[in-house]
Amino acid sequence: MRKRKKGRKFSMKADPRRALLHSLLRALMDKEKIETTEAKAKEMRSFAEKLITRAKQGNLADRRHITKTLGDDLAKKLIEKIAPTFKERKGGYTRVIKLGQRKSDSAKLAIIELVK
Repeated sequence: MRKRKKGRKFSMKADPRRALLHSLLRALMDKEKIETTEAKAKEMRSFAEKLITRAKQGNLADRRHITKTLGDDLAKKLIEKIAPTFKERKGGYTRVIKLGQRKSDSAKLAIIELVK
């Protein structure tokens, strides 16, 4: 019985799951809109929201954490371009739009994008 466990496992060990979520997060910050499965989009949403909140604060520790997660170029883009657009917003920086099912394996697809 699964109780008090946060997050989805995606039938992966912890390290590959973390790498998957980080790569999806990098793609979202780079393109600002990506298509993936609904479960991955919903799981990644919390990571994206927390990073944007840190980018809005923008102190040195937050900048270092964002750089560690995204890399230098995407961290700079997040802090200088994306975060200022959410200055007045208290939360809800991302939107998940459900698309329907994929034909090959019937996986539920979704688009996750940054709210403008």
